[in-house]
Amino acid sequence: MTLLNDAEREALTLSLSIAGRSVLFSLPIAMLIAWLLTRRRFAGRLVLDAFVHLPLVLPPVVIGYLLLVLLGSRGPIGGWLDRQFDIHLVFTSAGAALATAVMTFPLMVRAIRISLESVDRGLEDAARTLGAGPLDRFLTVTLPLMLPGVLAGAVTAFAAGLGQFGAVITFVSNIPGETRTLPLALYTAIQSPGGGELAARLAAISLALGLGGLLVAELLARRLRRYLGH
Repeated sequence: MTLLNDAEREALTLSLSIAGRSVLFSLPIAMLIAWLLTRRRFAGRLVLDAFVHLPLVLPPVVIGYLLLVLLGSRGPIGGWLDRQFDIHLVFTSAGAALATAVMTFPLMVRAIRISLESVDRGLEDAARTLGAGPLDRFLTVTLPLMLPGVLAGAVTAFAAGLGQFGAVITFVSNIPGETRTLPLALYTAIQSPGGGELAARLAAISLALGLGGLLVAELLARRLRRYLGH
């Protein structure tokens, strides 16, 4: 007897894949944005900061609707991608990963930014006086010191990505085997006659994954801080 039935295994595998792809896509951008917001002063910085954190305050359905308007087959960006590159995002797992990345992006930026703010600027200045260029200083000094925040942000975003619902179902619908992640499978089970047992099992899986992700993020951050002498 297997621990998971076919529907649970399919939803779990798809959720892990979509959450992982969303983190891989958005992590480099999150690092760049966090660095800009922390280390640079420029016109529109407050606007950029507010825009980055907008998914935290807007209803997820609104985010999904905006993605649908912009990236749908008739949208200004989605139509162009369709005509030029034959790329379709609506009703696809790639679109689900994008919606998940948008919703979890602020979590990564916040974690990386907090870690970056704690980096001793004196160490970077010392490296500069020794002849290290901007890229060398970032790779050898800044990045290792901000790594706890990077890993914590990535794992937290991954765990949060496993639970995305509103933006995903609005943008890419609820398609079995393509976009039906754990939360969408749970919603489907709740709406189905006799689906109470499946819903309970899916809820338990989601709870275990979310709790595990948060614990892993905290443990990684603590170990790295100890390793770096913080």
